[in-house]
Amino acid sequence: MTAGYGKKRDFSQTPEPKARRGEKDDARIFVIQKHDASSLHYDFRISVGGALKSWAIPKGPSTDPRDKRLALPTEDHPRDYADFEGVIPEGEYGAGTVLVWDRGTWENITRKGDGIVSAEKALEQGHLLMHLEGEKISGGYALQRTDTGDDEKWLLVKMDDDAADARRNPVSTQPESVISKRTIAQVRRQEGDGDAEDAS
Repeated sequence: MTAGYGKKRDFSQTPEPKARRGEKDDARIFVIQKHDASSLHYDFRISVGGALKSWAIPKGPSTDPRDKRLALPTEDHPRDYADFEGVIPEGEYGAGTVLVWDRGTWENITRKGDGIVSAEKALEQGHLLMHLEGEKISGGYALQRTDTGDDEKWLLVKMDDDAADARRNPVSTQPESVISKRTIAQVRRQEGDGDAEDAS
């Protein structure tokens, strides 16, 4: 599932993890990585079928059910990528600084009739309901496909439940990594060349 990931990267240049052959782990994890590349965005990834299904979310996730956040699909990533923080060098795909903004577990709650629709089938059909248990965000979220083909687009929307909070804005109030407690600027200074403009 991660063949596209490997083809886009030169692992003699980038510190990103390689995909391991035969990798299989059914634990339901999710990760949101803050990625200061050509533009600052958030990469939302959920484990499905031994890989991390991935979407780039320009504005990051919201805790307000009224917000419909654009989510652009990217290539599947290996599960080891869930712990990756560092600087992807210039000239490499996705060049920029990455930190783990949030992480936790997720549960598929997509239903049809009395049964659960598999995550694979739900994604194929373009509508996945999830319950997230993260350090910064939690509760129900929906991923809804709105366009297909070369211009495939999705929306990530918070469900209206006990974890919904229109007053919170964790993207701006909690910019640091949940692993290292560093900001994007600190990761860049400590692991990169330190010449790039600072960002939080």
